[in-house]
Amino acid sequence: MGDSVMNAQEVDPPVESKDPNVGAQSCSIPNGESGPAPTTRVYGKRWAIVFLFSAYSLSNAYQWIQYGIISNIIVKFYQVDYFAVDWLSMIYMLTYIPFIFPVTWLLDQKGLRVTALLANALNCVGTWTKVASVRPGLFWVTMLGQFASSLAQVFILGMPSRLASVWFGAHEVSTACSIGVFGNQMGIAIGFLIPPILVPNVDDVEELAHYIKIMFYISAGVATIIFILVVIVFQEKPELPPTQAQAQARCIPPESYSYLASIQRLLRNKPFMLLVISYGLNVGCFYAVSTLLNRMIIEHYPGEEMNAGRIGLTIVIAGMVGSLICGIWLDKTKTYKQTTLAVYVLSLIGMLVYASTLNLGHLWVVFVTAGVLGFFMTGYLPLGFEFAVELTYPESEGTSSGLLNCSAQIFGIIFTIAQGKIIDKWGTLSGNIFLCIFLLIGAVMTGFIKSDLRRQKANQQTAGQSVSVSKSATASSHPGRGIAAPDAIFVFCAAARMNECRLNCTALSPCSEQTWPSLCPATSF
Repeated sequence: MGDSVMNAQEVDPPVESKDPNVGAQSCSIPNGESGPAPTTRVYGKRWAIVFLFSAYSLSNAYQWIQYGIISNIIVKFYQVDYFAVDWLSMIYMLTYIPFIFPVTWLLDQKGLRVTALLANALNCVGTWTKVASVRPGLFWVTMLGQFASSLAQVFILGMPSRLASVWFGAHEVSTACSIGVFGNQMGIAIGFLIPPILVPNVDDVEELAHYIKIMFYISAGVATIIFILVVIVFQEKPELPPTQAQAQARCIPPESYSYLASIQRLLRNKPFMLLVISYGLNVGCFYAVSTLLNRMIIEHYPGEEMNAGRIGLTIVIAGMVGSLICGIWLDKTKTYKQTTLAVYVLSLIGMLVYASTLNLGHLWVVFVTAGVLGFFMTGYLPLGFEFAVELTYPESEGTSSGLLNCSAQIFGIIFTIAQGKIIDKWGTLSGNIFLCIFLLIGAVMTGFIKSDLRRQKANQQTAGQSVSVSKSATASSHPGRGIAAPDAIFVFCAAARMNECRLNCTALSPCSEQTWPSLCPATSF
């Protein structure tokens, strides 16, 4: 299809342009003669990019839970206690906290491709290190491999919303973000399902070592293949931006971006900070339930390691369905706060039902209640990402997502340790009620979030400005029928300037085509 102005159209992936003016097109300012808005396109390759991202996110997320779901077997093989095995999961959460800020800075400075390459390199190192750890005395080696994989996760978790914004149209970003999260959830689902199948609970140590090594070789081979595909296929960004918001983003010179200033603005953004805490409470509960699921099921249903994995699979598969439905719903309705609050409350209800039915002695009931819990609790993940981008536009999506995930990791560690201790002393019901209390707090906090959808306003205002410029340009060629040509420039520029000033820009200099670059705020997208 041909080029479009304002309305993005899907086209085949283009050959990289050698014309230096292509990148500048997005930053052009309408004048009295033509006054076009920046050209936007969406490319067919965007789907290959987002599914490739989902694939390596899947590979990494699988490793997070592959030990926890067979924790009783890992305890027996490596001759360590349950708390040590829990740290094979919690290392993913702990690593994220100190490394998220430098990694987010790297994402803003070097972009998606460099971040993807580093993530996959670390993921491969982690998987092959684990292959060398299959001996009872080498628990520290398997922990080292898990550390490398957990470091790769830091490069992955903040990317879905950034990738969606860079590659997808305004009516696709929530769906694309959901697909990105979908890969992570699919990895967790496979992590629940496959390890109990590959590693049966046998008593012979040599036989057990053989099964564990097979599990590690499979994950290492998959990670290596995906790494090769990322090197060949993964592209930084499309030649032309997919939305007007991204077109404006390309106007901002890299040297004007201050990462620390961006962090400070986000920390002063009260609606976003409420979301950071409420998101952390919800996702932290999910991390705790996932990590301790094997222990909870085995306590009430001894010898049911396989069904423990299947229940985990049920939680995540239901959550993936929830994620996709929520993403499509947001693209259609843009009801970010209402949807987020509704899903949060339903997560709380699902957790209460799951907690109260776990000890009834009927596994089919646990499957049903776990599925309901997963649909809402896991379905909440892309909602949090996309709501954060709306509340913080035009700040970097990687930065806002990073703060959300940092909160989730902190609460995940706290909840996993606390719930584990509560389960050991008072049982699973008390441990799950402990989580319900914090879900209630998070739901109340979500209700207090002010719904300031900045990205939606930017896209709508840019569309309105384009219409104003088109009318003004026509009037300039017909005296007495409207605004003169110099005023047409002023109308567009002043309206855009007011929008940018509302989003933390302080430039109030006289508006002209020559001074337009000075009006871009010192932020990055």
